[in-house]
Amino acid sequence: MNKKQWLGLGLVTVAAIGLAACGNRASRKDSSDAKTDLKAAIVTDTGGVDDKSFNQSAWEGLQAWGKENGLSKDNGFTYFQSTSEADFANNFSQAATNGYKLVYGVGYKLAPAVTAAADENADINYVIIDSVVGDKKNVASAVFADNEAAYLAGVAAAKTTKTNKVGFIGGARGEVITRFEKGFEAGVKSVNKDISVDVQYAEDFNNPEKGRTIAATQYAAGADVIYQAAGGTGAGVFKEAKDLNEKKNEGEKVWVIGVDRDQVDEGKYTSKDGKESNFVLASTLKQVGKTVQEIATQTADGKFPGGKVITFGLKDGGVDLTTSNLSEDAKKAVEDAKKQIIDGSVKAPEK
Repeated sequence: MNKKQWLGLGLVTVAAIGLAACGNRASRKDSSDAKTDLKAAIVTDTGGVDDKSFNQSAWEGLQAWGKENGLSKDNGFTYFQSTSEADFANNFSQAATNGYKLVYGVGYKLAPAVTAAADENADINYVIIDSVVGDKKNVASAVFADNEAAYLAGVAAAKTTKTNKVGFIGGARGEVITRFEKGFEAGVKSVNKDISVDVQYAEDFNNPEKGRTIAATQYAAGADVIYQAAGGTGAGVFKEAKDLNEKKNEGEKVWVIGVDRDQVDEGKYTSKDGKESNFVLASTLKQVGKTVQEIATQTADGKFPGGKVITFGLKDGGVDLTTSNLSEDAKKAVEDAKKQIIDGSVKAPEK
């Protein structure tokens, strides 16, 4: 049943549905096809739901869960976009007012707002992603071993660079992005200690122009591979790489390593010598979407993991690295490093 048909049921039916919903109680889209009456939402960080990275992955996971359960946007699941940190508290308030009983805070910066919202709404379950909110039965914490995937990215970069110079661009400094930085640097050095790693921060997850400026500086200084862990700011890194590569022959290209989701589609371009190519060397994967989907399913089944801290790493597939554009030598090195991290013989640093 589509939305227009639903509206055509008439005032009497609508009133009956409204009474059954009882105020803030989650309502079903349609009793014949909705599999749950749970309403779920995400509150984004400032990168936005279309950042082609962390927030987008979370939103895709929630959409997949909604589709699986016969729900529709705004009538079962939705997102609340944050353009600045000042929006966090209001977005959680809006989610509660609109009857959402499972609400995700996407990103470590939302931890204080999640804590406050959980204190104010004991009947709503919350999930903080990339941080820990402890001692609350209505909050689950999902964290990722980003340092492990970043270590593999470092190995890939070291096996690919021709200049022995690579770059790392972070969004804002903090515990989470430090895991990416230190894991990447260790992976590079595990292959060749003489490779220099230029580390710079934009101090912003939503500033593509700043990302582009930093990337231009690093490429100009000789870096031929840049790993960006910068949310929406990372879009500027892709833009700079594309503009540079379109002026180069295929064999002279510079590379970008994507983050959080497979960003290979962002790397398509045509080189100066007319060849269709791609400059995304690899992408570290962070299964934020699957995590959102799985916790929503658990909650709908009455098994919300309240009070728990759930960590996802290479061993359980919570993080990983794509390898489609790597050389065979780089692929083998990445696979060897992955096995060593999983069996514990190599420790990817976090700090």
